[in-house]
Amino acid sequence: MARGGINKAVVQTARLAILARGEHPSIDAVRIEMGNTGSKTTIHRYLKELDDAAEPVDATSEPIDDELAGLVARLAQRLKEQAQEPIDQARTQFDQQKKALDAQLAQALEANTELQQQYEVQTLALTQESDTLQNTLALLQTEQTRNAGLNQALADFELRLQDKDEQIRSLEEKHLHARDALEHYRNAVKEQREQEQRRHEGQVQQIQMELRQAQQSALIRQDEITQLHRDNERLLTENRGTLRELSLLQEQLKHTHNRQDQLLEQVNRIDSERTLLQERLRAALLESQSLKQSVEDQSQLNKGLETELQKTRASLDESMRLAAAIATAPDAATAD
Repeated sequence: MARGGINKAVVQTARLAILARGEHPSIDAVRIEMGNTGSKTTIHRYLKELDDAAEPVDATSEPIDDELAGLVARLAQRLKEQAQEPIDQARTQFDQQKKALDAQLAQALEANTELQQQYEVQTLALTQESDTLQNTLALLQTEQTRNAGLNQALADFELRLQDKDEQIRSLEEKHLHARDALEHYRNAVKEQREQEQRRHEGQVQQIQMELRQAQQSALIRQDEITQLHRDNERLLTENRGTLRELSLLQEQLKHTHNRQDQLLEQVNRIDSERTLLQERLRAALLESQSLKQSVEDQSQLNKGLETELQKTRASLDESMRLAAAIATAPDAATAD
């Protein structure tokens, strides 16, 4: 089918113009006359139809040599046109393949550039993650040192608490001994009082004196018991303060353990991310090597196509020389 704007009337107009100038209306001449537009196959078909539609020339009015020369010239022109058509097709196909290969090469180079940029970004990210990991490990070591100090302080407080407990138990034992002694003394005084009451009234004054002495002694013992109660309350207060300090230390130690667990979890996560980045980097390197190999293969293919093009050009040159030889043969025959 003819291209847009090319029809039989246009071809006929160009043919008549060439004939009017006294030239031969070949396919190339008609195509040039039409402004280098239209398919040579379509132009050849229209020219053939126009030649067939033209009135036949009387065979007797033209010498046989001229008719034979014209026939040979037309055959040579048709051979030249048929030889030119595969050349044009091969040249068009080569141009298309070259454009496609150039596009593939550009895409491969662009992909290689993107992979290189990704490699640089991933390398920078890996470096930053490594720095973060080092900082986290340093912070973890600091926290572990601080945790060891807190554990030592906790052990010291536990020893002090044990000492306070021993002092409290000792004071309680003293308090119990004092209470038993007071109770025993009260019983002895009571028994002695009952015995003294049955004695002679002459010994009442002596008993009263002894009673006053016993009361004074009891007061002294009561003061000692009161002092023991005060010491006991003071030790209990110190014990409660120590317990509060111990509770604060335990809470702080628990917070430190939680912080240490978080840091360990962060370290594990950073290790996982670093492993993932290393895997992505290795995959990117493999893909980059694959693309480089593809580019090299494409370059080899381009070299093969250029070699084939050179062979095709050589073959086309040979065909054109043959067509030229065939075209000049009728002229030589006419000259003979």
